Amino acid sequence: MKYSKPRFIGYFIVFLLFTVALQAQIPSGIYVSDTGNERHELKIDGDYMIYNIYKTSPATFIKTVGGFFTTDSDVLKVTLEFNSDYEKDQLKQLEIPFTIDNELLTLNDEPSLVFLKLESLQQDLDGQWLFATRGPDTGQERRGEENPRKTLKFLMDGHFQWIAYHTETMRFSGTGGGSYTAENGVYTENIEFFSRDNSRVGASLNFNYEIKGNDWHHTGKNSKGEPMYEIWAKRN
Repeated sequence: MKYSKPRFIGYFIVFLLFTVALQAQIPSGIYVSDTGNERHELKIDGDYMIYNIYKTSPATFIKTVGGFFTTDSDVLKVTLEFNSDYEKDQLKQLEIPFTIDNELLTLNDEPSLVFLKLESLQQDLDGQWLFATRGPDTGQERRGEENPRKTLKFLMDGHFQWIAYHTETMRFSGTGGGSYTAENGVYTENIEFFSRDNSRVGASLNFNYEIKGNDWHHTGKNSKGEPMYEIWAKRN
């Protein structure tokens, strides 16, 4: 069958729109699936995702993976930046079949898991941040996107997570996360999982914050009670 040129162009435009739609099937947000006392948590921000598994009682960290992704029809394809189990499984890529229906996301892996999208709760510090340097910022060398050694903070809808990793060697150094609030210059973390020390779960940490351009100035005291000043740069 032959199509006239205008009709062909029309079909081509529809095809392009359909292709774009495939790439945006999973809306940004926090998705959770609870099976008994085990929580599966999926964080989506544009084309970046983090997948966590941990137990709530007793508090036990199990796994985290994360990286940039695309969707091809009904398959989620992830190029991993970090994998806490890399030494065991050597995985740098994931392909997971999925379906999505309104607020429910199903990962058709083994076993299949149904995730519920949590309510959006935007705050000052929402976004992806990479550790840049110790403060104050007086011209010292900063760690940037090109540096394979990274510490990422991912904040969205009242949930936070930090991950320390190396993109070239896939060396995983640790992670922790939970809920957070950021208002009136006070940033509070409530720890719900921590790979280095499960006994830290339940702790709340308070800090001061200030946004300067694309930088987050993070000050207060560390877990040892010592003064701390960190500068985090917004990831583009």
